[in-house]
Amino acid sequence: MLLEELCNVIRKAGEVILKADVSQADVEVKSSPGDFITKYDVLVQDMLCDELARLLPEAQFIGEESKLTRKKNTGYCFIVDPIDGTANFAWDYHHSAISIALACDNKMITGLVFNPYLNELFYAETGRGAFLNGQPVHASPRGLKEGLVCFGTAPYYKDKAEATFNLARMLYENSLDVRRSGSAALDICYIACGRCDLFYEMMLSPWDYAAASLIVREAGGMAATMEGEELQFIHKTSLVAGGPQAFHDFWQIYK
Repeated sequence: MLLEELCNVIRKAGEVILKADVSQADVEVKSSPGDFITKYDVLVQDMLCDELARLLPEAQFIGEESKLTRKKNTGYCFIVDPIDGTANFAWDYHHSAISIALACDNKMITGLVFNPYLNELFYAETGRGAFLNGQPVHASPRGLKEGLVCFGTAPYYKDKAEATFNLARMLYENSLDVRRSGSAALDICYIACGRCDLFYEMMLSPWDYAAASLIVREAGGMAATMEGEELQFIHKTSLVAGGPQAFHDFWQIYK
């Protein structure tokens, strides 16, 4: 069964992270300050590329560190983030995740997000619900006033800072509190299991959100761009996700 095999692969990748010596991670800046890569990002991605090619040889492979783009929007494609939350990983903050999404004809059909530090594996298949370590999860029915908001600061896009923090202030005044964790994939999965009620970030890449967006939808939550459009998974975009009531409340405020 493919899902079972994918669970084994992502847990194997998690062992690499747990055994990593972060003092020897060789942290480098990529596009801008705050945008980091370590030798473990490359190591995990190379391992995932090999393992996923073995499971589904016909699939394209797009990873954060691969510098590849999709050659076509048809057929199977893996969209992978080897370490979502690289800064957290490099600073030994213990809040990072591996993310694997499988798309077919540009529609997400399987998503897995694994936090090895907590041994928490979120996963979903289209039409089959969302799960955490084998147990079903559901997005919260809470409204925004009774909920927690988590958000990302789009640290590679400093031009988004003013809008990001202005919105954070607005949502802080219309919710219980706000959180900033450093991993969009985990934030969205926390929406899926009811730990938080709303998430937004002004700019994300497909590997940041592809797997988690399927998980939150299969958990009964909702996700879209901050322009209210459907996610396309082919370019960078803004994203908002939430339980159904908090998601509705967000649009009443944001518009």
